[in-house]
Amino acid sequence: MINLVTTFQPLVDEKFSTESKSSILSSQNFSWTGAHSIKLYKISTSPMNDYDRAGTNTATNWSRYGAVASLDATTEELTLTRDRSFTFCLDALDSDETAQQLSAASALERELREVAIPEIDSYLFGVACDKSGTKPAELALTPQNIYGEIIKASLSLDDAQVPDSPRYLVVSPQTYYIMKQSANILLSGTEVAADMGIRGVIGTLDGLTVVKVPASRLPAGFGFLVLSPEALVCPTKLQDFQTHLNPPGLSGTLVEGRIVYDCFALDNKAKAIYYQAQPTA
Repeated sequence: MINLVTTFQPLVDEKFSTESKSSILSSQNFSWTGAHSIKLYKISTSPMNDYDRAGTNTATNWSRYGAVASLDATTEELTLTRDRSFTFCLDALDSDETAQQLSAASALERELREVAIPEIDSYLFGVACDKSGTKPAELALTPQNIYGEIIKASLSLDDAQVPDSPRYLVVSPQTYYIMKQSANILLSGTEVAADMGIRGVIGTLDGLTVVKVPASRLPAGFGFLVLSPEALVCPTKLQDFQTHLNPPGLSGTLVEGRIVYDCFALDNKAKAIYYQAQPTA
């Protein structure tokens, strides 16, 4: 009988993960510094009239420009609701006897990559799908119909006078698989920068930047999402991460983290979000 040698390698079998998509799919134009809520004005407009050159209507309306209307100035309030945290400890002896693979820095980075970022992205896509201004009936996507449905989404944004650029097409791996089988779809990926590639950008299609997102971060029955990032506001007000060496009651390191974030779909820009769902069955 021969006893074979088993060796240990000081490496960690890390889980696969992907970078956050929230930074490219939402607006960063608003600040919550020093505030828990912000209010945005929504101003109405006045209709066009026929100018009364002859003054025939002055008896009922003193202005030849038409009836003078007051503009409405209402507000929408954006209040942060997501105040999330995590904590874990690393025993000093555990760190020493695992060849220093159980360290606070690497554990914190792993927590953010595998837990915090997926949660934030899932919340973003949940809000975008739920608050989208255009939601056609559920439809099973196929290689034969998917290109036409994507074009319908672009037309919907065109009719809502959404700027042509930037616009994003968000797909799941399953939707992307269907797209690849369509004879009408040819993705162009030659202009995808390296920093965009790590955020899931895989190419462009008819002016849409295509972003592939793991199904675990998307709602059930997700088909695809076409949106302008100006329609979503996804602030991260606080990111506070602390490591405490040998705190009372623990020999080792205590790690604590807190992230305050949220995501809002702006009322006047809801038509800039088009969500196509599929039957969940």
